[in-house]
Amino acid sequence: MKKGIIGITLVGIFILTSGFKNDFFAIAKQIELFTSVFKEITMNYVDETNPAELMDTALTAMLRELDPYTQYYNQQEVEQALINQSGEVASIGARIKSNKNKLIVVALTQDAPADQAGLKPGDELVRINDITISEYAENAINLLNGAANTSVNIAYKRQGKIYEAQIKRSARKEKAVPFYNLDKEANGYIVLKEFTRTASFEVGMAAKDLIDQGAKRLILDLRNNPGGLLSEAVNVANLFVPKNTLITYTQSNIDKYNQSYKTKNEALDTQIPLAILINAKSASASEIVAGSLQDLDRAVIIGGKSFGKGLVQRPKNLSYGSQVKITISRYYTPSGRCIQALDYSKNGQAIENKKHKAFKTKAGRIVYDAGGITPDVSLASSLVSPVTQALLDQGLIFDFSTQYFLNNKGVNMDSYPKNAAIFKAFDQFLKKVEFNYETNTEKDLKKLKEQAEKEGMATKLNEALSNLELQLKNTKAEAIERQKEEILYWINKQLLSNYFYEKGAYEYFSKHNSEILEAKRILSDTKAYADILNKA
Repeated sequence: MKKGIIGITLVGIFILTSGFKNDFFAIAKQIELFTSVFKEITMNYVDETNPAELMDTALTAMLRELDPYTQYYNQQEVEQALINQSGEVASIGARIKSNKNKLIVVALTQDAPADQAGLKPGDELVRINDITISEYAENAINLLNGAANTSVNIAYKRQGKIYEAQIKRSARKEKAVPFYNLDKEANGYIVLKEFTRTASFEVGMAAKDLIDQGAKRLILDLRNNPGGLLSEAVNVANLFVPKNTLITYTQSNIDKYNQSYKTKNEALDTQIPLAILINAKSASASEIVAGSLQDLDRAVIIGGKSFGKGLVQRPKNLSYGSQVKITISRYYTPSGRCIQALDYSKNGQAIENKKHKAFKTKAGRIVYDAGGITPDVSLASSLVSPVTQALLDQGLIFDFSTQYFLNNKGVNMDSYPKNAAIFKAFDQFLKKVEFNYETNTEKDLKKLKEQAEKEGMATKLNEALSNLELQLKNTKAEAIERQKEEILYWINKQLLSNYFYEKGAYEYFSKHNSEILEAKRILSDTKAYADILNKA
């Protein structure tokens, strides 16, 4: 009997060892081939080559065949990522976007160095110290960072005029919770921007403070939250569910990456009515919190369908201080739903997963997988339609908000323009600028015209196709009017920040935003809240 067991064990070891050797041989063979090609190119190519750039291109091309989240980072990028995760950055206190060799001020932290120096949203940085931005080949935005209490000289352009300023960098800790408040009806409202190392602590402190002040209901706003640390997602959920509750689990082809994540602490409050706001830009850790609390029937989810980023990455340290972040598994909610919306298994190509499977929450409600978290209450203003996304991608909402802000001074909370006036001004703005938005129908029509040309039918179909193009143009203009509510959300988000900084924008939204008002309505209606969470 013992011999049989030993025999089986040895066979098992032999199979495992053989499999390992075969994998090792395949890897070693490909590395040898790559090394040979790399050496021959660098030594014999007709023009001078840069080995470091060639290797960077090779690594980038290889990872592109997988998914967008598996990425290589050089030493400088690794160091910057560690600084960003700590939440402590010595900077000028401004959010800057890089666009076509331009650096544009997007938002300012109130009373931070850049704000005190007089910068405004929309300002274009044209020079940093002695370096002209348009001529700088590297990532010019890094020139703004440096040691705390050191100064940087900048020149910036605003409405065609050049201004100069000297700005002293300061070490500021970015808050995960930039705002929370309590209204007269005892509704507590908390904004969580990102799942940094202090996220659960800050949410917990905010929630406790609100409850101590008399909050009877809580709203956690995860809209536009891109995610962050998995551990903090579990800890945030833990504030509202008991100890030892499953929040998420991961599955992989590699057994050691199959893990379950349960709460480890006593909850802050397991009974207070809770609503969570999400939209299409709520991703990863945000989806874990929203999805788990939905599965556990602990919160009503309100807004728009979340992003659908359910892939888990783990950093692996490489030589010379570099790092590769590898997708190792997928996230699942307690009911078994996969959060991931797109399938990258086909040579890195994103394929929408249309196979929606039904699952049940703890109370027996039906929920579905394959594509983010679907809210219990969907609102039009939380959606991001293709036309709205095009407006955001082309910077037209930002450009309008900046132009409006610079041309309309003296606006305060009481005189902030009504939505109708803002949208009318935006419509007039769009008529003066170039808006390149091509619908899927227009793309199909273009293919139809090309095919008609090939088959010699263009002349016969020309009039009909021209009429169809004209109708599509009119329909496209109507699309902006149809998506008015969601477009206004993004305009107000930027415009309010321009006028009143981040805190002021949240203050205004807490009183006027349709999603927040709907959350307050549902939470205040005991029957409506119970019906959403308990219907089977």
